[in-house]
Amino acid sequence: MQLLNYKPAILVLADGSVYRGFSCGATGTTMGEVVFNTGMTGYQEVLTDPSYCGQIVTFTYPELGNTGVNGEDEESNRPQVRGIVARNICFRPSNWRATQSLPDYLKQHNIVGIFGIDTRDLTRRIRIYGAMNGAISTEILDGEELLRKLQDVPPMAGLNLVGNVTTKEVYEWTEPTSPQWEFNPKAALAEREQYTVVAVDFGIKRNILRRLASYGCKVIVVPADTPPEEILAYNPDGIFLSNGPGDPAAVQEGIATVKALLEAKKPIFGICMGHQILSLSLGAETFKLKFGHRGLNHPAGLRQKVEITSQNHGFAVSQESLPEDVEITHFNLNDLTVAGIRHKKLPFFSVQYHPEASPGPHDADYLFEQFVKMMREYRQRQSSTTTVHHAG
Repeated sequence: MQLLNYKPAILVLADGSVYRGFSCGATGTTMGEVVFNTGMTGYQEVLTDPSYCGQIVTFTYPELGNTGVNGEDEESNRPQVRGIVARNICFRPSNWRATQSLPDYLKQHNIVGIFGIDTRDLTRRIRIYGAMNGAISTEILDGEELLRKLQDVPPMAGLNLVGNVTTKEVYEWTEPTSPQWEFNPKAALAEREQYTVVAVDFGIKRNILRRLASYGCKVIVVPADTPPEEILAYNPDGIFLSNGPGDPAAVQEGIATVKALLEAKKPIFGICMGHQILSLSLGAETFKLKFGHRGLNHPAGLRQKVEITSQNHGFAVSQESLPEDVEITHFNLNDLTVAGIRHKKLPFFSVQYHPEASPGPHDADYLFEQFVKMMREYRQRQSSTTTVHHAG
C-alpha cells in the first residue's frame, strides 16, 4: 500500500496528544469521546450500535475491513459512531457476503476515520489516563488549532444522548425469524405461545429484537419518552429496557418512566443502559468507569459460574448503592463491577452486558429464555387470580 496516495489526517486528544495518519472515510472534522474496542471481529455491528453515539472508536485489532460490509449485519439503519481509528484498513475486501468496502461505507455515511497510527500506543494511553475527548480531522492538520476547537466539546458524564438514537414512532418488529440467525436449538424449539413485550428504545440493537422474536415474543418498540400509561395500555406480558448511549443518570425521563412501570409489577428485563436505568429506578446510583468495557471476551459470573460476554459501556452501577431488596447475579470478573442484578421478590432483572451477542459469544442467551419464563409465570398468576376472583 502506497500511503503517500492517501489524504493525511490527524487525531488530537484532550490531553494534547497528537497522532498523525491517513484518511479512511469522509473528509472533514469530527469530535467525541475516544474509546477502544478489543473485539477481533464484528466491526460493522460496532459501527452501527447506537450505544456508540457520541464516540470515536479505536479498534485494537490491527486489520479492519477485510470482509467489507453488507446490509444484513447492521445493528441499526446507519453508523452511529462519530469516527473510527484503525491501524490498517482494507480497501479491497474479500468475502462472499460483502457488498461494499468499509472505506466506501464510511464515506457514504459521512463518517470520518483515520488509519496508519499506533493504535496500541493510543489504547495504552486511554487505559492509563482514561477515556477522553478527541478530534479527527482531514482539514485542520495543526494539532494546537484542533485542540482549541476540542475544548468546546462537553464530557460524556452528564450527557443524555438517547434522543439522538431512539425511534421516533412506535413499531412492531416484523422481520421473519431466519435460520441463519438462529444458534440456540432451545429458541428454535421454543413454545409458540406468544408473549407481548414492549421494548423501550434507548438505542436498541436489532439482534436483541431478533432474540426476543426467536423466543416467541411479539415485540412492540416504543420511543424512550413514551409515558408509562401508554406502555401499559398495550397490556404487555413483559417490558424490555434497551441499551443506549451517554450517561444513564442523565436520562431522567426514562428513569421516571421505569419507576412508574415498577408499580405494575410486570416482568422487566434490562440490557446495558436498560440495566443501569432499572438500577437507578430501584434506588441505586451509577458512576463513570475510567475507560469502560468494550469487547467480546469479558468474563462475568458469580459463585464459580462464568460466562464469556460481549460488553459495551462506559458507566456502571455502584454496588454499595444497591437497595437491600436487590441482589447481584453477576460481576464483571476483570474488575468486580456489577454486571447483573435481580429483585429478590419481584420479576425484575438486568445485565450490564449483551446476551444477544452480534458480535460476540452466545453464553448468555439463556437470559432471553429466563425472561420468557418470567412472563409465562406472570400470565399464569394473573389467570389464577382472575379465576379465583370470578369463583368468589
